[in-house]
Amino acid sequence: MRRLQLIFGIVACAIATAAHAQYPDRPIHLIVPQAAGSATDTLARILGSVLAGEIGQPVVIDDRPGGALTIGLDLTAKAPPDGYTLCVAPIGALAITPHLVKKLPYDIGRDFQPIVLVERGQLLLAVSPTTSFHSVRELIDYARKNPGKLSNASSSNGSPGHVAGELFKFMTGTDIVHVPYKGGAPAINDLIAGRVQLMFESLNSIAPFARSGQVRALAVSGDQRSPAFPDLPTIAEAGVPGYSAPTWAGVVAPASVPRPIVDQLNAAINRAIRSPAFTKWSATIGNETGGGTAEDFAALIASDSKKWSGVIKRAGIHFE
Repeated sequence: MRRLQLIFGIVACAIATAAHAQYPDRPIHLIVPQAAGSATDTLARILGSVLAGEIGQPVVIDDRPGGALTIGLDLTAKAPPDGYTLCVAPIGALAITPHLVKKLPYDIGRDFQPIVLVERGQLLLAVSPTTSFHSVRELIDYARKNPGKLSNASSSNGSPGHVAGELFKFMTGTDIVHVPYKGGAPAINDLIAGRVQLMFESLNSIAPFARSGQVRALAVSGDQRSPAFPDLPTIAEAGVPGYSAPTWAGVVAPASVPRPIVDQLNAAINRAIRSPAFTKWSATIGNETGGGTAEDFAALIASDSKKWSGVIKRAGIHFE
């Protein structure tokens, strides 16, 4: 009997080892917590097309927008931890929304396994061409002398552009009215028309309007200048020392995914984002490729979550 049990145990281990060795043996679902056509959806589709070649399986994009990015995240958290359900999550989903929504159905630190940072991006601080501002300093000077007279558009309440604007107001001692929209496109349209005066918006959304002169670009929000706009200063360089509001997106999985699968996915995505197709696309919109270990990404999520938690509490932003 003991001999039979030993044999069964060896066979079971062999089967389990073979199963891990064969991963992935079917398509991977890549959830996007935003709508089709969004910046995160576009990123997921570019990544998925390259990643499929790296892993030898199709990558199916599954857009699940709504709930302030929580619907897609919740589906990911509750999926089997087998490596076949992943999520491309932007900074808003992992480091901002958790401090805005009172009752989340998941816990970022407990219910997700970070896989890898995919992309680093920036926001562009742009003003309406109907204004007289040609520098960040001119904008600040006017805002200080005219509290409440300027309006800052954002793609939505609690978006990266919203909280970046709140950080700007705090660090410059200005009173600027926030005007949330349902998406970046209508906000940009009103910025062009002069119905609002300024906006912090992702480069991949607003860069074409800045290049065409439909909006006036003043600075970028990150720690370094953007390759797409090398002549534009950072906001810190332009008169707000210490200001930093970069954006990013990465891949997460449900918690408890086996470590060998985490490592396999991390290596495959690192290769994918270094591919010519991905790096060329990223460069065209002024973003930079990410990379690194799962632990690197976990540390970034934790540090930015702490930072934006303070900004959100100070500004009194919350969702029900």
